This record gives sequence, structure tokens and C-alpha cells, in this order.
Amino acid sequence: MLPPVARKKMQAWIRSRHLICSGNFFIFETLDYSTIERFEKCVISLGGTLISVDPKKRVWLGNHRQILLYQAKASLHTPHHELKQYWFKNGSFHTRFSENT
Repeated sequence: MLPPVARKKMQAWIRSRHLICSGNFFIFETLDYSTIERFEKCVISLGGTLISVDPKKRVWLGNHRQILLYQAKASLHTPHHELKQYWFKNGSFHTRFSENT
């Protein structure tokens, strides 16, 4: 994946509150594991590394169905990466799956 495409995808995830910045790390939450794989490709394309992927909790979808919420933690090696500046301007401190939003 080319870096400009990866940056645009990550900016879209920031706006949709799937991706937040916490300290020097980017935290990504989604219900679909294949999206985690796309996130990993974006992070690698921008020169970072995926640190961990953990199932966080079960989320109800309707009345009878539960699915896993996955949380990925990544690091971009540059301290003042432009995505962090973009997150300051357009992002949130909580993901769309956080209880305190």
C-alpha cells in the first residue's frame, strides 16, 4: 500500500472515531478482524509497527447476537508524525465503542 493511500485511510478512521492517539501509540478498535489486517498494512506502509491485537470485549448486535471487539495498538516511529497532528485537529479521546462517550 502506498503511504498517501494509507494516510488517507487512517485519517478516515480518525474521523469515524475508530482510531485514537494515546501517548505515543495509536489505538484502533473495530468489530471486523479483516479491518485490523488493513490497519496493519497502513501502519507498516507509514513506517510503524503493530504492537498487539487483543479481543477487548463482546458487543451486542441486536437482541440475540454478540461479536468480539478487537483493539489494536500501533506505534509510528516518528515523534511528530502528521497523523498525530491530524488527530489533534479532528480526532477524539475516546473511540466509538468506549463506554464514556
